[in-house]
Amino acid sequence: MIEIPNFKTLNILHVVCDYNGTIAKDGLVLPEIKNLFQQLSKHYTLHVITSDTFGSVHAQLKDYDTSIKVLTSDDHTWEKADYIDSLGAENCVALGNGNNDKEMLLLASVGIAVIGDEGCSKNALLNADIICKNISDALSLLTNTKRLTATLRS
Repeated sequence: MIEIPNFKTLNILHVVCDYNGTIAKDGLVLPEIKNLFQQLSKHYTLHVITSDTFGSVHAQLKDYDTSIKVLTSDDHTWEKADYIDSLGAENCVALGNGNNDKEMLLLASVGIAVIGDEGCSKNALLNADIICKNISDALSLLTNTKRLTATLRS
């Protein structure tokens, strides 16, 4: 439990990451992800949700302790939000950068928009609780939770 004054008490069980633009670039997992996911998997259940634009997510994450959800519907924005809802939105942190991440960022207990090399959509930025310049900074909020408190308290 993380109590954040004048914000909420967080009971984070799940960390849900968008793939391309968030933890991967051009279909390849960013080098810093392995160590961060190893640290986070000790405390949270990790999920990667993706359209799998490059068809690489399963091969890239085969050695990672993470659940992979490849989107299949015609509306990826709401499919991502439904996934967060199915896990219990109040127990989720969601990370993403794209327009189709906007609803999952809004629904999750904490939504983190990641700017990264691919940029970040305006709608993702507006629906996030926190905006980070890269995935390392974003995931480090969860390995050093006092940073969450410092950023989110009122």
